[in-house]
This record gives sequence, C-alpha cells and structure tokens, in this order.
Amino acid sequence: MTDALSLGIVCFPSLGGSGIVATELAAGLAQRGHRVHVIASALPSRALPTCERLFFHEVAVASYPPLEHAPYALALASSLVEITGDHGLDLVHVHYGVPHATSAYLARQVLGRAAPRIVTTLHGTDVTHVGSDPSHRAITRFTVSQSDGITVPSEFLRRETYRLLGVPPDRPIEVIPNFVDTGHFTPAAPRDRGRLDDLFADAGGEPSDRGAPVLFHVSSFRAVKRVTDLIEVLAGVRRHVPARLMLVGDGPERPRLMQRARELGVARSVCLLGSRADFVDSLRHADVFVLPSASESFGVAALEALSCGVPVVAYRVGGLPEVVGEETGTLVEPLDVEALVAATIEIVTNEARRESMGRAARAHAEAKFRREPALTRYEAHYRAVLAAAPRETS
Repeated sequence: MTDALSLGIVCFPSLGGSGIVATELAAGLAQRGHRVHVIASALPSRALPTCERLFFHEVAVASYPPLEHAPYALALASSLVEITGDHGLDLVHVHYGVPHATSAYLARQVLGRAAPRIVTTLHGTDVTHVGSDPSHRAITRFTVSQSDGITVPSEFLRRETYRLLGVPPDRPIEVIPNFVDTGHFTPAAPRDRGRLDDLFADAGGEPSDRGAPVLFHVSSFRAVKRVTDLIEVLAGVRRHVPARLMLVGDGPERPRLMQRARELGVARSVCLLGSRADFVDSLRHADVFVLPSASESFGVAALEALSCGVPVVAYRVGGLPEVVGEETGTLVEPLDVEALVAATIEIVTNEARRESMGRAARAHAEAKFRREPALTRYEAHYRAVLAAAPRETS
C-alpha cells in the first residue's frame, strides 16, 4: 500500500447531510493526494472542485417494465465491481447504509480476493427510520456489520445503531463528527440583514418588513423536519416584533408549509430560495437559524450556521446537543413551539446577546468541527482498516 490511496466514495447526490459530507470529504482527500472516485446516481448538488485526482462515476440504472422499481442497489453493486476492476480501488467508503452497504457487500462477494475494503458511515435516518424498519432491518444489520469499518457522526447515533439496528455489540463503531468548511462558511463583515431585502422583495415580500430580523432554515422539507413549525415560530415572533423567514430547500412538506403561512397571514414574510448550494451569502446575514426537526443525528445545516456566526435555535433532540452549545444557541424541549418562539425572540431583540452568541458559534465551529482534522481522522481510519485482516467473503 502506497501513501496515496485509491478510494471510492458512494453517496446520494442530494443536498442532504450525508451527500454534503461525502462530497466535501472526497474533495478534501483528493486535495491531499489520494485518487478519489465519487460514485452516485447523478452529479452531487454540492459541486465537486476541479482536481486531477477527483473523478465522478454516474450509476446508470436501467428501467424495465416488469421491474416495479428501478434496481439502483444492483446497478450500484455492478458499478463498484467495474470501477474496482478499472481503477484498483483500495477501499470503498459508502455514505448512508441503505442500500449502499448492501451494494458494497454484494460487490465484494463478486470480486472475492480482489475486493476493496468497505467502510460504512451511517448518517441518521438510515438507522432511526428506514434502516430499522422491519422491511430493511435484517439485510441492513447484516451488511453494515460485515463492513470492515463503521463510523457515525455522533455518540447519539452510535448508541442508536446498537439499539435500533442491532449491530452486534462486539463490532466497534467509531465516532467521527461531521465537519464544515470554515473557509467557505464564514461570518459577514459586517452582518447586514438589509442585504436580504431584495430577495424578499423579489418573492413578493411585505414592503414594511424591510430591514426586519431574518430567521433562516435549510432542509429537505421532509416530515421529520417539521417545517410547518417554522411558520408557527414566525407568526409567534411577529406578534412581538417584525420578522421574516428565509428557507433553502424543497420537498414533500412545502405545500403544507405555504398553506399554513397563508392561514396565519405571514406568507408575504416568507422567502423560498429553493434547493440550491449557493446560500452562504444569505445565511451569513441572518439573525438566527431555526431547526425544528423531530430528529437530528448530527445537524450539518446547524453546523454551517454556527460557522457563519449565526446562533441556532432548535429542539433538544438526537445529536444536536453535541453540536450546539449553551453559548452558541438555545435548545428547547422537543416539539415545544412556544419555547422556540421565546428563544428566537430573545435573540432577535437583544443585539448584544445575538452578537455574543454569533462570535461563540464561530469559535466553536473553528475549534471542534474544521475539515482538516476530520480528514486526518478518516485517513487514519482507512489505514487501520487496510492494515487489519480482511473479513471473510463467504
């Protein structure tokens, strides 16, 4: 084994946390001299940088009438076999257990002694929801357990992986926290919420809201994200002070979100930017990041806000207490919307406190969640996996 590794990084292309972490990891490893092959069903939403050691492979999924659902898992396994044969992969790192761990295991069975080692990173709902669902649990437990290395981003998810997924207690699971590019997600100098006025105006915003505090949110708008709670928070805050809500993302809950905004009479104070990766210039000028998720195994979006010097208000769930400290935001009891409202009002009406929390948030991100130390930990994990005896392929 040479110093430079040949690595496969498997991920979903969406803006979700697992895809963001995977593509950032791939870019960083390539910049460190490794040959990195990103493998996904489409180009990642977070653009990959130009680098002579970074490659992209699209998983082509055939459509055939007798097959009710396109066989992505099988197509991915076949792609891993071919890419390993063509490029001599030392190790495949799959992000999100379902179905990526299963595809990697199948590819290893096909390749036999020529198979690369497998590292699986579990990201959250692949354990707490879909992975532990009875329709997937047995195969997910088996193939994750058969990985040569298993990592998770939080102690919370480590505990849940043993408890919900049923991974054997003698299988080590390493906690490697997610990270943020602190050189990209930076505070504004100076912060000026008026910089967002034109975006709200273009969205048909209420003219009297110009210059008002801005609440910010980024997510996939799935049910677990409870985005309609954001509208309740906005309406609650506006009963005390003017406020606006800027949203990045899209998903199945968007129609319900906007319906609730119309019902509460705050639709003209909501700006939907849609699914986009270039939101940092808006985020850094926001007053507070609101995250009403019912479950978060880490909270990459919250970490990006902290790195921009934006305090976070959220429910105290999952791994968020490992990311958001008392000086960097406020965590309240789960599903207590009024507590979210009170915490948000406290921040947007007290400029000195908001600025103090923002400075602490930035310092916290720089001290604990920078990309370079995380890259070093992943490199060390890869080398430990490669140095150990291979797992049986029978």
